[in-house]
Amino acid sequence: MNQWSGKYFLENPTIIIKLANILQHEKSPYLKQHKDNPVEWYPWNKASLSRAKNEKKAIFLSVGYASCHWCHVMAHESFEDQETAKIMNEKFINIKVDREERPDLDYVFQRSLSILTGTQGGWPLSMFLDENGVPFTGGTYFPPKEMHGRPDFKKVLNNVADVYKNNREKIIAQASQMQDIFSKINQKSAVLDQSLEPFLEKILPHLDEKNGSFKGAPKFPQFYMFDTFFYFYLKTNNEKYFKTVETLLSNICSKGIYDQLAGGIARYTVDENWIIPHFEKMLYDNIQFVDLLGKFYQKTQNQYFKKKLQQTINFINSEFINNNNLYGSAYDADSDGVEGKYYVWSNEELKKIVGDDIELLKKKYDISENGNFEGNNILVEKNINFSDEEISKLNILENKLLVERKKRNKPLFDDKSQTDQNAFLLKTLLNVSIILDDDNLRDKTLNKIKILDEKLKSRIFHCFESTEIDTFLEDYVYYASLLITIYEIKGEQVYLDRSIQIMNDVWDEFYDDKSKLLQKNSIKSNDLFASPIDLNDNNIPNGNSLYLNLCNKLYNITNNRDWFEKIDILKKSFHQILNSNFSQMFSFIKTLDVINENISFTFYGNSDEIKKINKKLYKDYLGKATFIYKNQDDKQSYAVICKNQTCSTKLSTINEIDKYIEESNIN
Repeated sequence: MNQWSGKYFLENPTIIIKLANILQHEKSPYLKQHKDNPVEWYPWNKASLSRAKNEKKAIFLSVGYASCHWCHVMAHESFEDQETAKIMNEKFINIKVDREERPDLDYVFQRSLSILTGTQGGWPLSMFLDENGVPFTGGTYFPPKEMHGRPDFKKVLNNVADVYKNNREKIIAQASQMQDIFSKINQKSAVLDQSLEPFLEKILPHLDEKNGSFKGAPKFPQFYMFDTFFYFYLKTNNEKYFKTVETLLSNICSKGIYDQLAGGIARYTVDENWIIPHFEKMLYDNIQFVDLLGKFYQKTQNQYFKKKLQQTINFINSEFINNNNLYGSAYDADSDGVEGKYYVWSNEELKKIVGDDIELLKKKYDISENGNFEGNNILVEKNINFSDEEISKLNILENKLLVERKKRNKPLFDDKSQTDQNAFLLKTLLNVSIILDDDNLRDKTLNKIKILDEKLKSRIFHCFESTEIDTFLEDYVYYASLLITIYEIKGEQVYLDRSIQIMNDVWDEFYDDKSKLLQKNSIKSNDLFASPIDLNDNNIPNGNSLYLNLCNKLYNITNNRDWFEKIDILKKSFHQILNSNFSQMFSFIKTLDVINENISFTFYGNSDEIKKINKKLYKDYLGKATFIYKNQDDKQSYAVICKNQTCSTKLSTINEIDKYIEESNIN
């Protein structure tokens, strides 16, 4: 007799035909990785949550992403294990979530873990929820056997199931306490305005003066913070702020976190010297790396950083492109089941490939018999000063290594396009094309923007269109930011009009009148136990911060008081929260100061001279000012500079512009 037994169809006791779970129907590459697990996984949706209610079962929620190394480890050890899966299937409704597909959900449950256990979150995130979707305990990675103080996962499953069975009504009754805690996360003070630079001074003692970023390990770049430091350096000429950025970028560009052969950076390093990366490459890190490196090069004109900038852009534009001709999300750390295998070299391999030129390679890179990573070598620069002849030879040698590396099995590419990150990258590339005077990059980027516009012409969505939650605050504001940037570069009204429409939609969809803040998902369709109002800069600068910045631009451009009123509401809210959370809100510090300075350049006419002025000012005031276009058909061409409602007369030459900027101290 045929029997359906959870995940297997039993023809007889010795023949077992494995069937995929329903994740096979999902679009996320990460969820599809788990379609053949013996665990009865469900996606997060109304049907899955209803099943938990109907069966009066606790939910096991597992959140990860496709390039997450420890997610793969736990999947192999536990989710592919028959005995573990049997416990999970009998005692829980098991839900698997791609954190990049549902960043709102990830935010809420990461915060929940911190509230419930006092421990830092991360991935894989392993949470236990009541049948209504409210968490009551959790953790991150659980091993199959007790290890380093981490409990055995099967014991955890059995213990949690017993606790829930014996205390179900009490656990469910605790939901209101969790909701109350979440409502107080963004607790406000009475402060409505304050000086912003002291927040930078508070961070400085915690920074690593030798290696950059924060002291200790693991080491994360946290570019949004150093973008703010660089902004304040350009404003104040305070060398302390410059040094924090120079130290960070010098170390990142020369060490193992940077892919010396192809360009681009890994997510973080496990050591404090940036040598041993956790080899996964995330699009969001590389966007911000390019963004900050571009601004740094514009100020310093340092050719070393220009080379790293161009190499990383080429890497992104060749290796991150997916089948839709947009940008995917990440590369895994592993290939052939081994972390970093794609990127490292044994001493013997290097000798075999470059032959007698190994000594020149060793002159540039720290290469040894024992290596710097498990007997292998991660390429780390130790010298950057070479003759032209040596540079030419090194380029040949590095290309040989790259050709050889491409013969290896590449790490998995998570090819899903995220709207916020694609818009952020395209805006960044457009800006950098102007910094580099690279018309080819500019044209390629504008072509990519047309593809994104076409994708989003009917409606804005995050990764994949669905009937449930599929769009978030950052998707709207980063797309609006891209459109406003095109207007600021080209002066074309159509982009401004579309951005205004999107910005109005944001207020309708995401503004929470109770907190006076923007929610991460739509107010009208939240399916979580708490409202995800997130003010932290995480993978990318926070959507609330960017929205305020764009409101300021639109008010400068249109003079519409609606934007001023939104600015007033959000400014007050951010100042009221900043003191208690400033280390996680550095993009807000920059945005609030940009608004306080409120620099704008308005261009009339379209002469060659005014175009030169425009390009020069755009390079120098990237991210610091609003660019406005009026009467471009006028025969008379000139610019007007304003700072906080104080404006210049008509300025028609670069000399006049420079003189006014110097006399008026417009930094």
